[in-house]
Amino acid sequence: MSDASIVCSNLSFAWPDDTPVFQDLSFSLSPGRTGLVAPNGSGKSTLLKLIAGELKPGTGSVSVGGTLGYLPQSLPLTGDLTVAEVLGVAAVIRALDAVESGDVAEEHFATIGDDWDIEERTRAQLDRLGLSDLALNRGLSTLSGGQVVSLGLAAQLLKRPDVLLLDEPTNNLDVEARHKLYDVLSDFSGTLLLVSHDRALLDRMDRIAELGTGELRLYGGNFTEYEEAVHAEQEVAEKNVRNAEQELKREKREMQQARERAERRMSNASKNLKNAGLPKIFAGNMKRGAQEAAGRSGTMHGSRVSEAKARLDEAGRALRDEQRLTLELPDTQVPAGRNLFLGEGMQVSMGGSPVFADGGIDLTIRGPERIALTGPNGAGKTTLMRLITGELTPDGGEIKRNDGRIAYLSQRLDLLDLDRTVAENFAEFAPERPEAERMNLLARFLFRGPRAHLPVGVLSGGERLRATLACVLCAEPAPHLLLLDEPTNNLDLVSAGQLESALNSYRGAFMVISHDERFLAEIGVNRWLRLADGTLKETGAPEV
Repeated sequence: MSDASIVCSNLSFAWPDDTPVFQDLSFSLSPGRTGLVAPNGSGKSTLLKLIAGELKPGTGSVSVGGTLGYLPQSLPLTGDLTVAEVLGVAAVIRALDAVESGDVAEEHFATIGDDWDIEERTRAQLDRLGLSDLALNRGLSTLSGGQVVSLGLAAQLLKRPDVLLLDEPTNNLDVEARHKLYDVLSDFSGTLLLVSHDRALLDRMDRIAELGTGELRLYGGNFTEYEEAVHAEQEVAEKNVRNAEQELKREKREMQQARERAERRMSNASKNLKNAGLPKIFAGNMKRGAQEAAGRSGTMHGSRVSEAKARLDEAGRALRDEQRLTLELPDTQVPAGRNLFLGEGMQVSMGGSPVFADGGIDLTIRGPERIALTGPNGAGKTTLMRLITGELTPDGGEIKRNDGRIAYLSQRLDLLDLDRTVAENFAEFAPERPEAERMNLLARFLFRGPRAHLPVGVLSGGERLRATLACVLCAEPAPHLLLLDEPTNNLDLVSAGQLESALNSYRGAFMVISHDERFLAEIGVNRWLRLADGTLKETGAPEV
């Protein structure tokens, strides 16, 4: 795979409304593992789509050396597909079955080509990603979000790619599936470029690529080493700014002192000339000479001040302007011990089979509990949340809900109208809030000015999550119970930290599904539930 490469030359791209994303971007990547980082909305996913050929650049060119594999952030898959169809092996397997049954038509051999071992390779790839029990004829609609992501990655790896593009590949994966993915990517010998907010994954990269407005900067080493390098750069930049500020103050002070000295000299010269009784022409010449000297001094000091300002501007450009999410959850007070939800013997069927064990599952949620719901992919965690909200009706058991509002953030991020703007969607959720208040709230979620009037459909994954969070959390009335399904998927690391702080100050109850161990450790969870093998158990300790 020595020829595996990505080369972008003078790449420019803008949205249909002429909002620029990149301008004159050039870089090249050779074999190795590269993590692509930048704040949400900077164009990381757009860059991957340009490299994959899903978008066309306005100017410039993209060149990919070798076979390309691309796993997007949102998989364009329908529930009607089978596992074999998603993997792209269904036609070959059908041809193999036909040949084995005695049908030696030429078209079957053309379909098979060199893939006589396709079933063995497919099973081996599924096993490596923790999908060993997945039947090839199983329907996609019966799989969990994490299983779908792993299946999508398996489909790309079966292409034997030289260049592999991955956009948030650990989204929705449980801990076991994440570690299997880490191992698979460690063995990849081509050119890997991935977008991720998973620190553990980024720490397995050979280099970090930071996407800025006009450049892509490469840092050797993993994410921890990148953070250390950036921290050192910022310390130097801050020192340079402080020095430049002091220099500018000094030059301004010296310019003012020079001006005052010149004014005193001119005043004294006028008095002395008058007292000396010199001829007017001689006195005028001396006065002009004093004025010209003052002018030269002012010009010199003015130039020094301008140069100091330029140095300050240059030093300031090296400082990073990090946009931070200002996330304040609704001020909800839920009395301790109040029942918010009560479910007994809950059961639901998917694909004709019960999701939970015989007798269903029981769950009571009281305010203001902080619950982490953990368990492997496909165990039914999202199904349980949909039962709590009422989105799903149970096939068996009883459910009672308190009058307080339940707010639900789905991992699918399908709550908003893609054709309407962020501001229009928000107005639907909070119609009683004045428009100025709505726009101020959206600004806290980093939708300022024109960004608030973009259609949801053109937003990045992280931006769409922020928009959904705004609508879910700021709708009226304030929720007594928050249900958050993988809330840190697609959030940049700064925004994830802001969400942690907000949840720590929230006084209602929440239940969160997350495979992010660091996130769960930071949000003050006081009750741990694990759903596995159809049963729901109190664990009393983190089991992610």
